[in-house]
Amino acid sequence: MSPGSISVFENGLTFIHQEIPTTPVVVADVWVSAGVTAEPESWYGMAHFLEHMIFKGTAKIAPGVFDQLIETRGGVSNAATSYDYAHFSLTTAATYIEEILPPMGELLLNAAIPDEEYMRERNVVLEEIRQAGDDPDWLGYQHLMTSVYSHHPYGRSILGCDRDIIKYTPQNMRCFHRNLYQPENMTVVIVGGISQEKAYGLVADAFREFPQKCEHLPLKSVCHQPIIAGIRRQEITLPRLESARLMMAWVAPGAEDLHTAYGLDLLSVLLADGRISRLVRDLREEQQLVQGIHSSFSLQKQSSLFTINAWLEPEYVERVEELIRYHLYDIGKNGISDNELRRCQRKLCNDFAFSTETPNQLAGLYGYYSTIATPEFAYIYPQNILSFTTAEIQTLAQDFISPHNYAVTVIYPE
Repeated sequence: MSPGSISVFENGLTFIHQEIPTTPVVVADVWVSAGVTAEPESWYGMAHFLEHMIFKGTAKIAPGVFDQLIETRGGVSNAATSYDYAHFSLTTAATYIEEILPPMGELLLNAAIPDEEYMRERNVVLEEIRQAGDDPDWLGYQHLMTSVYSHHPYGRSILGCDRDIIKYTPQNMRCFHRNLYQPENMTVVIVGGISQEKAYGLVADAFREFPQKCEHLPLKSVCHQPIIAGIRRQEITLPRLESARLMMAWVAPGAEDLHTAYGLDLLSVLLADGRISRLVRDLREEQQLVQGIHSSFSLQKQSSLFTINAWLEPEYVERVEELIRYHLYDIGKNGISDNELRRCQRKLCNDFAFSTETPNQLAGLYGYYSTIATPEFAYIYPQNILSFTTAEIQTLAQDFISPHNYAVTVIYPE
């Protein structure tokens, strides 16, 4: 993968571009450091609600006009909010990018947040919160995050909660928007069939006049780094559940230590990614104690998370948890084989190659790393993965996925 070019405008806006001359498509991705961690303590849920309101028009663009423009040109737009960022994406034919990017910039920088649209969209957000509350997997994950990050924004729901959403006003949201949607918090990525010179000019024009900051933004909540000492356990019961859920979690360094993050990616594949991974082979294929089991490493800016999730019959929960702890103990004591390490490295390098095949994937990769770390890390992932030894992986297992220090949430059917 050849690296994209990275520029920083005088106003602090980061611009990343990669030309793909063979594609007729252009992707414009905008990443803003305005996720849950940026929310003031009294405005929980604001970041996600604002994502909804960005496309509700400005003084120059009426509500719905931008959506109509995208649809009539055959393009696609999307948006998402996470703990560390808000992300807005536009995919269009290269012939239309000059027509579509300026109004996208206008919406992001000058969102009007009209009162009537705000009240209408608030009902949509409240319904989204209610629907999430009916999803047992979402509820279980949220309980787990609250347990792990009890004094950190990562422990809050990205959606917010209904009692908070109904408290604040359109003016509160305008203040949040004006303070966070600023050039120093923003990365614009352009990938596809457009030259660097042309893309640079378009971005410079579309993202030039940022709003004046609000003077009275409430203070953000204090972020305390989580420490899990011993086994932090919680059990809940839910109706209409056919099988139990066992969720175990360990905290790890954030984006300031990407080398550790890459090693934990390898451990995640080793444990439960594919039929020959240790936990899948033992607990699902051989002993048939679980219906499914999966491990994952989630890189986050301030504090990352390593998880193991299993779906199983309630009577097997205690046995499965003990066997997972045994596997972690075994890795920490006896390490892993060269063949296991090579399999995990090959799997992650292949996954990385597959994730950089399209303009959308490339734009997302650049924007994500630019927002939580630095964009250069987007294209050195394979080299880092291949640099690990079996001894390093054993040390990482000992340091970060201890069988004696973790959080566990179990969901039982009623």
